[in-house]
Amino acid sequence: MLRVRFVRHGESAANAGNASSDPALIPLTERGLAQAQAVAESFEADPDLIVMSPFERAQDTALPTIQRFPECAVEIWPVEEFTYLAPARCANTTASERKPWVEAYWNSADPDFEDGPGTESFSHLIQRARSVLRRLHGMTGTVVIFGHGQFMQAVRWLVVTSPERIDSEAMRSFRAYDLANTIRNGECLYLNHDKQRWIYNSQCHIGC
Repeated sequence: MLRVRFVRHGESAANAGNASSDPALIPLTERGLAQAQAVAESFEADPDLIVMSPFERAQDTALPTIQRFPECAVEIWPVEEFTYLAPARCANTTASERKPWVEAYWNSADPDFEDGPGTESFSHLIQRARSVLRRLHGMTGTVVIFGHGQFMQAVRWLVVTSPERIDSEAMRSFRAYDLANTIRNGECLYLNHDKQRWIYNSQCHIGC
């Protein structure tokens, strides 16, 4: 049996309403650092593998857990956040200022649209999520993945809904699912794999 615990990073400067630029370099707030420590303290047993995104806020969230389990293997996988708005036009803007662009993107429901350099399409996000599930397939033990909200949501959505096609309807379905099933900073998703199928287990806030 494989047990996978996905952990969303702690509160970041962008989550707190501050302006941000490079999506990969957004730091944690003091609250986010405290959430990271709480995640580390919530483990009841050693994990077999710690995975983290290449983004700073996910790696800083993983650090207390890595320090608690220094003999555990650590790897960086492509589980970074879904960047669908061009970083160049989003530079030094807040989440509130980007809200009209976010709504326009999702309302377009074009799964193959890319907003410019440094972005990916919705279809590519789903490909990344599927590739991570395939990479996990065949593993055993406990794997902890420190990542990001919409990437984690993509993984859960695939497991729960098993979409046949990634088209406009699927993109609208994902957006509705994401808005209805929010993943907060420091929150965890638990998935199991029994060598035949993925099973979505539960969602839990830090310390659970």
